[in-house]
Formats: sequence, structure tokens, C-alpha cells
Amino acid sequence: MVADREPRDAAAAGQGEARSAAHTTMVGGIPAVSAPGRRAIGVAIPIPDPHGSYLQARRASFGDPLAHAIPTHITLLPPTEVDEAALDGIHAHLLRVAHTERAFPIRLRGSGTFRPVSPVVFVALAEGIGGCERVQEKVLSGPLARPLPFPYHPHVTIAHHLPDDVMDRAFKELAGYGADFHAWGFSLYEHGLDGVWRRHCDYIFGDGAVPAPGSIT
Repeated sequence: MVADREPRDAAAAGQGEARSAAHTTMVGGIPAVSAPGRRAIGVAIPIPDPHGSYLQARRASFGDPLAHAIPTHITLLPPTEVDEAALDGIHAHLLRVAHTERAFPIRLRGSGTFRPVSPVVFVALAEGIGGCERVQEKVLSGPLARPLPFPYHPHVTIAHHLPDDVMDRAFKELAGYGADFHAWGFSLYEHGLDGVWRRHCDYIFGDGAVPAPGSIT
């Protein structure tokens, strides 16, 4: 969903001419744009509660201004602007991807960082990396094929673009964190004009798709 490391350029981030659109919000260093006939979307594996809400609260406790705008997640497709007319094809594509997969375990263990390359502290995956990589490769094909500015590294962001002392504190305080759950599928998110990312639809591995709770149309 949200790219936590800065893209090398706007084209690599998949934004292109979108900078001239009527409404632009910077999210994670990438302009997420809403313009007539266009949507800013992302695809991610949601972190289930209580783990997701706990990590979101911890991110907020570090003063990260994006904490309440970004549900806790593992990114599969970073912010990508698409034509509204392409959404039906994207939905069909994501359904096909979900049908080919089965639930797999994820273990979150400890903290990591992309510093000094990028100002990000995250919770690391001790298990489930291969599953995330496999699903991510399938998602980024067909109508969602796009270049990425960095090699894919599944993680859960807990601090982004904060002062160094705060990033250090986040790294230390989450060093002993652990959580275990199963990835049941993934979700399509949409970036609203209010700057908040919301789940639009859930895609269940081996099954189908259902509207996400509180989803928008």
C-alpha cells in the first residue's frame, strides 16, 4: 500500500503526469492523487487485530502523522494511480490471484530499519516472507504490472520520517515484539480525499472477494 522508502523518481513510483491533477496528497513520500476518472489504490495484507490496532497505536505514540491514515499492513502493491475504467479488470485480476493461493503463517519478530538509505523503522517478518513474495509477484502482473523503486522486502512500518531519536526509540521498544497469525488473503485499499487509506475489498485465498468492513464504492 504505502511505500515507506523514497522512490528514485516519480516515474519509478508509477505517478507520471499525475502531479498536475487537481488533488495531491503526499503519503509516505509518494503523491497519492485523486483526479476526475482516476483512483489511487494499493494492495496489502492487513495485520489482524489485536496486532494491527496495537501496532497502529504504537506508531501513533511515536508521533508519526501517518499513523491514523494508514491501517497496519504488509504492502503488496504500493500507491498506484489507475483509471476508474480499469477497476473491473483489476478486480478480476486480484480474484484470479487469490484463487491460486492458500493461507500461510506469518510470524512477526523484532524490529528492523532501512536507515540510512531511508528513514523507516519496521517490525520484521521471521516467517511468511516467501509467501508474501510469491503473492506480491502475482499481484504485480497483468493490469497492475509496474516497476518498483526498491527490491521488495515485506515488513510492517512502525515509524517513518521522524527525528532520529524517535526512530531509535521505536527500534528499541519494538525489538522484543512478536505476533503470530495466518495471512487469509489480501485487501484492495483506496486513498481518500481526506488522506486516509481505506479497505475497499477483501480477497480471500482460495475463495472469493467480499466488501471490506466500512468500504467505499
